[in-house]
Amino acid sequence: QVQLVESGGGLVQAGGSLRLSCAASGSISSINAMNWYRQAPGKQREFVAQITSGGTTTYADSVKGRFTISRDNAKSTMYLQMDSLKPEDTAVYFCYVFRIRPYWGQGTQVTVSS
Repeated sequence: QVQLVESGGGLVQAGGSLRLSCAASGSISSINAMNWYRQAPGKQREFVAQITSGGTTTYADSVKGRFTISRDNAKSTMYLQMDSLKPEDTAVYFCYVFRIRPYWGQGTQVTVSS
């Protein structure tokens, strides 16, 4: 069983920055890929970024060069540093892992004003 709790969302002006956190219950060292997804109003949930246990990162084209994903296994926490935010980044951001079955957090709202 894995519980994921996101935090760090909020309201920010375009061009600003936010840092999201995803705290997992228990150790995450056995979890290979950890992911961020987001869902904007009226749109499907979409992939944002992934980090593997080996530190390999993958990003959606829309956030490449602006967002940075990282993880701290000792703290069982994954992060998403979001810089140069745009209004189109407005969404609920979720963390997601798969260990035997999929696990999602409850999400954290990010709103970017123009």
